[in-house]
Amino acid sequence: MNVNILNSEIQEFIKKNIGISISKLALQKNPFPEVEWISILNQIEAKTKSKDKLPTWFSTKNIIYPAKISIEQTSSEKTALYKSTIVSGASLIDLTGGFGVDDFYFSKKIKAVAHCEINPDLSNLVKHNFEQLEAKNITCYSGDSLATLTSLNKKWNWIYIDPSRRNDAKGKVFMLKDCLPNVPENIDFYFKNSDSILIKTAPLLDISAGLLELKNVKTIHIVALENEVKELLWELHKEYNGAITIKTVNIVREKLETFDFVLNEESKLPHFCLPQKYLYEPNSAIMKSGGFDEVSTYFKLNKLHKFSHLYTSEELIDFPGRIFEIVNTIPYNKTEIKTHLENKQANITIRNFPDAVESIRKKWRIKDGGNVFCFFTTDENNRKIVLICNKIK
Repeated sequence: MNVNILNSEIQEFIKKNIGISISKLALQKNPFPEVEWISILNQIEAKTKSKDKLPTWFSTKNIIYPAKISIEQTSSEKTALYKSTIVSGASLIDLTGGFGVDDFYFSKKIKAVAHCEINPDLSNLVKHNFEQLEAKNITCYSGDSLATLTSLNKKWNWIYIDPSRRNDAKGKVFMLKDCLPNVPENIDFYFKNSDSILIKTAPLLDISAGLLELKNVKTIHIVALENEVKELLWELHKEYNGAITIKTVNIVREKLETFDFVLNEESKLPHFCLPQKYLYEPNSAIMKSGGFDEVSTYFKLNKLHKFSHLYTSEELIDFPGRIFEIVNTIPYNKTEIKTHLENKQANITIRNFPDAVESIRKKWRIKDGGNVFCFFTTDENNRKIVLICNKIK
């Protein structure tokens, strides 16, 4: 960590160049020879990436940023805030501290937080930033987190882990045993130090595969931000062997779209019908969960087809996802498409349909965008149809 980067003139230069092309700046002469030009450029690029993702860091003076990849990989403040609602108690240890965004929010709920980071430079940088952020109840530990957990020799209310994939695991199916730390291998040791464990994984991890590797899972949180799934959170409690709850969360601006259900619980079979007045498309968190029948039964909506994962009703309801009014339902054939869509503009979505979006656009010369939304899908009678809609939400 180069403290010279905190020179007031350098900090002002960084501030003035937020959003400026790094490739253009790289061609300029370094106005501050006491600091490597690449270090200053990195601060500009990383801080620019933090503007929307980490507004608290962005607006706080004398923050030092790591490489931009660390900013890209870290939790956003919005998802970190959600994670903080899961934990409680007096103490939490984060075995994979990174840039410390999650710990900053944990510290607002937990009396004492330990931030463990194997990279000593990053650990020092994060410690400095916590001081600027006045997060006084976070202690930073540099070195191997297992060794830190052993040496501290105490019982924690929570252990938090965000394992990263090993470089030699590229191209393999994503499994927790291919990550560092190896959670399945160390799970018994973790439970000796805490009765509650929260694990963050990338959305790439298949839920059924994760359940094969983990034990004592009580809740799985699927967290999306603006309809893009960002992370899976696995809540483990020692000795717990009951039903597993799936919590889907879509953070839309400052609101939460939520839908919960119990995994593998026997539920009523969904009803199927032809398209009615309104169409409902679940948000990405629900799509990741696989709880399609549960959506139908809970919201009392009809499904269009077993594999279409689109829902319909005559009466409008509130729903965690996109809502449309169906203007027209047409069969997918040459005559109908030429009449209603050829050479026109529309937003296209496919669900349980054999052709790709680009193939459809090219074949019928349909331009992207506009106010018309078309769903190319399959109805309960296995007929290919197109739903021409206006968006309500």
